[in-house]
Amino acid sequence: MKVLLRADVAGVGRRGDVVSVSAGHARNYLLPNDLAILATDATVAQAESIRASRRAKAAADRESARTLAESLAARTVTVRAKAGPEGRLYGSVGAAEIVAALADQAGASLERSQIALDEPLRALGTHEVRAELAEGVTCTLSVSVVAG
Repeated sequence: MKVLLRADVAGVGRRGDVVSVSAGHARNYLLPNDLAILATDATVAQAESIRASRRAKAAADRESARTLAESLAARTVTVRAKAGPEGRLYGSVGAAEIVAALADQAGASLERSQIALDEPLRALGTHEVRAELAEGVTCTLSVSVVAG
């Protein structure tokens, strides 16, 4: 059965895609939850306009992310944390603290999930942290952890 997806559905497709699914899946899950409508000639034309608007929005998001990446790459973000005399932190600095520091110092509003930390920062000094701002747009942040 061919349906037009009205929302992103994991394992099926993205909003605006015309996909073939089993009749039971469409009848029992997609259609009652208003996640899809039956694909007709009119809805296929509607799907193209949905995909075009999705592409335009994604392009605009990537462009604004590139601008943000350029401004963030040029600055060092300072995070204050309690540390011992030998420079080891009592706790750690995670993505939440980095996002809060970016909001305070650079005015950038990022989500914690956009900061790619393999493990939390546990030492004083300057660290390089990768941020994934949009699909295909990443930048390297310079994060300075200071005692405070």
